[in-house]
Amino acid sequence: MTSLGFLLVLAAAACHAVWNFFVKQINAGPELVWLFSLLTIVIYSPLAAWFLWQGPALDPTALGFIFASCLIHLGYFLLLQQGYRKGELSIVYPTARATGPMLSTLFSIAFLNDHASLQGVAGGLVIIFGVFMLSGGIGTMKGNAAQSLRFGIGAGLMIGSYTVWDAYTVSVLMVPPLLLDYASSLGRVMLLAPIAAKRKTDVKRLWREHKGPVFVIALFNPLAYILVLVAMTFTPVSYVAPIREISVVLSVLLGSLVLGEGQLGRRLALALVILAGVSVLATS
Repeated sequence: MTSLGFLLVLAAAACHAVWNFFVKQINAGPELVWLFSLLTIVIYSPLAAWFLWQGPALDPTALGFIFASCLIHLGYFLLLQQGYRKGELSIVYPTARATGPMLSTLFSIAFLNDHASLQGVAGGLVIIFGVFMLSGGIGTMKGNAAQSLRFGIGAGLMIGSYTVWDAYTVSVLMVPPLLLDYASSLGRVMLLAPIAAKRKTDVKRLWREHKGPVFVIALFNPLAYILVLVAMTFTPVSYVAPIREISVVLSVLLGSLVLGEGQLGRRLALALVILAGVSVLATS
């Protein structure tokens, strides 16, 4: 794995942890997804227009893959929202992020002909183990955390699916990463428009009371994934997906220190396990 690919994914992880923190802090429903997606369209419209002007025309196959990607991402956002409304950031987020790379790595090896070295596989397994234990291990199967765990696993399934699907779209069909993510935001705005119209009062309240955080989500949400998509154009998915899990370390710090979810010592110790796995994988 190249240093550039590693740095791109590392920056993406930081952006990802930040926007998830604000989504959890705001604690709203689909109207929040609609609002920040609409703002994303406005923010990134100049870049999207430039890529449309400079890039090749998209054929029907590419358009079909873009539309399917939009649906998968929409399912991910809605599941994640529900999980955050019913559980803790430091349980839902690690569970989703652990399930996602495990599945995307398996999918990429099975369907995209990616090859992972023994060291790379070992690093990925250490990361997945650390994230699983960080979410509470087998203990999360009992009590109130079980519902959050189910939402986390559901979101992780979406992560694994869109990671491999989008990797094929940008690396084989040559769809520019920014355009792929921009089209996904546009699709979410269109599909969630009826809900946003019914909850017009809630949308106005969100913008009035959380304008700054909504802007950060709208900026960092696409940026985090665009950086990953760029990295996937020259880096195997089986390496990119696990390294993204460094965002778990940041989410633990934000959840424990800022949101008061506790268990800082235990969670930081497991975060160091994840960092060790990242180091093994990055040097493979």
